[in-house]
Amino acid sequence: MTTTEQSPSDHGMRKALFSIVGRGAHERPGRDRGVEANARLTATTGLLLLVMLAAEGVTLLSIHSLISWHIAIGLALIPPVGLKLASTTWRFARYYLGDRRYTAAGPPHPLQRILGPFVVLSTVALLGTGVGWWLEGPQSSFGFLHKASFIVWAGLMTLHVLAHAVRAVRLAGSDLGTRRVRNAASQRPGVRQGAVLASMVAGVILAFAAKGAAGGLGQFAHHHHF
Repeated sequence: MTTTEQSPSDHGMRKALFSIVGRGAHERPGRDRGVEANARLTATTGLLLLVMLAAEGVTLLSIHSLISWHIAIGLALIPPVGLKLASTTWRFARYYLGDRRYTAAGPPHPLQRILGPFVVLSTVALLGTGVGWWLEGPQSSFGFLHKASFIVWAGLMTLHVLAHAVRAVRLAGSDLGTRRVRNAASQRPGVRQGAVLASMVAGVILAFAAKGAAGGLGQFAHHHHF
């Protein structure tokens, strides 16, 4: 067997993997550049969110002493989450409205289509109740809703990450590679990277601005009890 040949078992494994995580531009010859650009934007934003969510998770290990950081990171998440929701909503809208470029790229995996709306709703609920809790104060009923939405969100997000992680790393890595690789199958990688960076900067600005609003982070932390 030559180095370019694949055994039936290797082919079967690749087919099973692609059925879950999807194919990149190099596995889908002729994939539209706009579709690929949207996929790469979604992937890069998703990886940024994964890092930020990991930092947010660390604050849960000592929530009493790190509550100010917990709130600040939570607020900083809002712009990147908005960017990712915009990119995924665009893809779904174009696909279900019959845009040939997106229908030619194929639908998401059935599991992803089922999970997607619930991931979106639980994410919005988690961030919304968190902001509401902070604005209304520690004794607000938003506290219970925030904790309940976190339980639902955590389960859904675990499945979401497992389904998308491999493909997201590959797509985002394509934009961070050489110029030839970046431009091979998509348009304007600098614009996408700039959008992701802008969302991150906007989040940091929002977190800092919040320190002087609605009593600040410190006041909430001082009166916070679980």
